Amino acid sequence: MPQSSLAKPQLVQLGVILTDRGSRYAVSGAPVTTRDEINAVLKDLKRDRSYAKATHNTWGALLPTGGLKADDGESGAGMVILRMLERAELQSHVIIVTRWYGGKKLGGDRFRRVQEAVRAYLEDHSHSHSHSHSHSQRQEG
Repeated sequence: MPQSSLAKPQLVQLGVILTDRGSRYAVSGAPVTTRDEINAVLKDLKRDRSYAKATHNTWGALLPTGGLKADDGESGAGMVILRMLERAELQSHVIIVTRWYGGKKLGGDRFRRVQEAVRAYLEDHSHSHSHSHSHSQRQEG
């Protein structure tokens, strides 16, 4: 299969940004416009052995053709990411929330941790892409 002439999407990794009852969460993302680019970003992320061995690499993406998501075993988490991308109007982008399970179930709190991770990425993204504005997202609840 011939290589695409397009540049590989630039993966941004914020690393482990929060922990809860032993579980660790990291967030990453990249600009993408196709499912193939999402696959390339996931492959790039999983080159890091710790991400490849993570319990979940959940993601959501807003593409020109619509939204895509994958729970990767963390039921419902992909939709949480996708809804936050839609609210932030961050088009042509994938956000991946990685969880390393810490031995204790988090119940509904796992969705709050996913939201916090996505919020951290969106904040980082808005700061690095709008030097002229001081618009930052407010944390809810």
